Order: sequence, then C-alpha cells, then structure tokens
Amino acid sequence: MESIDSKCTPLKQEFDACFTWWYSEKFLKGEKTNDCEQLFKAYQACLKTALHEKGLDKMIDDARPSIGSPFTGQKS
Repeated sequence: MESIDSKCTPLKQEFDACFTWWYSEKFLKGEKTNDCEQLFKAYQACLKTALHEKGLDKMIDDARPSIGSPFTGQKS
C-alpha cells in the first residue's frame, strides 16, 4: 500500500515489514522490545512533513476536538 506521499512510501514499506517481523517473531513470543522504533520515527516525520505540505495538518488539528480526541496538535 502506498503512503499519503510517494516520498514516504519507502519508509512505510520498510516500517511495515519490520513491524510484521517484530510482531510475529518477537511480540507473540513474549518479547516487548521496540525494534522498529527508529523506522517508525522516520516514517512519522515524513508523514508530518507531507501533511503540512498538503495543508492537512491544520484540518486534522481542528477536527480533533469534535471527535473527542485526547491528542492535540502538539509538535514533536
């Protein structure tokens, strides 16, 4: 599956593969390590940039209160 921005697709695919491996080979066997954290952070950063470039970040932040989301538009 493609990401919201083609620049993020390789990171998404790499994270998806890592997560699938981690979930089946570690988590289901009782290991709670976070082996894919760096890939997730890189993909998340790419998504945040893409959402901002497309003007979607403000729309998402504005919608959060109406759906009762506990998340704010905090920049990390």
